[in-house]
Amino acid sequence: MRELGTQLLRWHAADTVYALATVVGVRGSAPLPAGTSMAVDESGAVWGSVSGGCVEGAVYDLCREVIASGAPVRRRFGFSDSDAFAVGLTCGGELDVFVHRITAAERAAVEAALDSRAAVAVVRDLESGAIATLGPEGVVGEDFDPAIVRLARAMLDIGAGGVRVVGCADRERTVLVTCFAAPPRMIICGATDFAVALARVGRLLGYRVTVCEARPAFADPARIPDAQEVVRQWPDRYLRSTPVDARTVICVLTHDPKFDIPVLVAALRLPVAYVGAMGSRRADRDRRRRLREAGITEDEMRCLRSPIGLELGGQTPEETAVAIGAEIVAVRRGGSALALSATDRPIHPVATDRRAAG
Repeated sequence: MRELGTQLLRWHAADTVYALATVVGVRGSAPLPAGTSMAVDESGAVWGSVSGGCVEGAVYDLCREVIASGAPVRRRFGFSDSDAFAVGLTCGGELDVFVHRITAAERAAVEAALDSRAAVAVVRDLESGAIATLGPEGVVGEDFDPAIVRLARAMLDIGAGGVRVVGCADRERTVLVTCFAAPPRMIICGATDFAVALARVGRLLGYRVTVCEARPAFADPARIPDAQEVVRQWPDRYLRSTPVDARTVICVLTHDPKFDIPVLVAALRLPVAYVGAMGSRRADRDRRRRLREAGITEDEMRCLRSPIGLELGGQTPEETAVAIGAEIVAVRRGGSALALSATDRPIHPVATDRRAAG
């Protein structure tokens, strides 16, 4: 839902009625994961996608019906080869989609879910459509049973999400819990032209981008508009003082040993998802020698992606940034980095590193 945030907030400000369609279950191969949302307003405007195009038309019609009736609907879409024009997933999977109309009373819960500054869990009742958001400030929205609140908080603690049945008999509720963490960090060391392009790719991939640069003339936020922050500091000192986690990616683009070696020694000893460094083959050999002399072990060295990026044949900073971004995706998601036409693995494997589960 957060990917729709800007538009949903506009609709709220304009008091626009809309329906929210959310993938609540996936079986087999499907183009988008559970938790993916699409919104349709009363005028017919649509934002987002639940299937990459396979069943969008049918879900759109369902949203229009729900806006008119106010009654939430849960529907399954699967593959059908008996009718070439049947609505279904050509990839052979199945999707369960839940559609409900967002009322004025529910807007506060939606807005709390769209706040990217904190980790939150969004709970939706899959019968009534009632919604609540649980975060550091408490619960916003529907007053759910305490057992449901406890379940949602436990799921948020471990970053889990999905459909759960809570209670029994007349107190049984089926709820969808979607957990949103704060965006992962991309730390770029060196405010070069490549950093300008990589910040744009990083932001596109959903990272909160920080550029760290020790040289005053280059540490100018105006040069890198896609970075959320530009820090004027020696990169190794910055890494030792800034919070990172298992989703953080660090890209060293300075290709100058006096910057590279200290920051890589620090980075390779941090519990992060990715460490890459720019440079030629010759520079890489020299860099690895210096890192070993600085005490980096072979196990730590295996975490270094250098020269940084996939071999796409790119020439420009923008093409290089795409190659770096592609390698980061492959490393974090367990991809082969081969052309799809050269593999026979599932195109949509189960995610191995979820930024926000659900």
